[in-house]
Amino acid sequence: MKKSLISVLCAVGFGAGVSMSAHALDLSSTDIANGKTLTSAQVFEGFGCTGGNVSPALSWSNVPAGTKSFAITAYDPDAPTGSGWWHWTAYDLPAALRSLPSGAGKAGALPAGAKHGRNDYGSQEFGGACPPPGDKPHRYIFTVFALGVDKLEVPADASAALIGYMLNANKLGTASITARFGR
Repeated sequence: MKKSLISVLCAVGFGAGVSMSAHALDLSSTDIANGKTLTSAQVFEGFGCTGGNVSPALSWSNVPAGTKSFAITAYDPDAPTGSGWWHWTAYDLPAALRSLPSGAGKAGALPAGAKHGRNDYGSQEFGGACPPPGDKPHRYIFTVFALGVDKLEVPADASAALIGYMLNANKLGTASITARFGR
């Protein structure tokens, strides 16, 4: 009995030390909000949609120790493809960076050294929301990844799925905002 009590107390003591972790990574935006509808600015221009096709402003804080770079993704898990729809991947964002302005998703608009991955529209930039007409409103998940590597080891023409895999393999933390849009 005495041995069991000591084992339990040790486990509780060690567990308490583990739970004393830093605050989680936070993501915020002046353009989008959790559970709210995207504005026409974040809607695609094409495929029957008419919008500004502008990536939202994003800011992050409470960065995990050891972060060497960041990445941003925008993903629609509700797209009727069997695998969702990647709207944006931006990676190799500098470790000192804490925000991207509205429109940073355009080709050439990222900080030096950062890259856009190929989205499911086939271009290397942000591609806005454009769900099928009459479909239920889709979720658009904007995620910041804090990464433990300076550079993501992917080919220049890597698919968003490969980039997503490598982001998850190298992440130290993530934070997301999920907005909605339907037509």
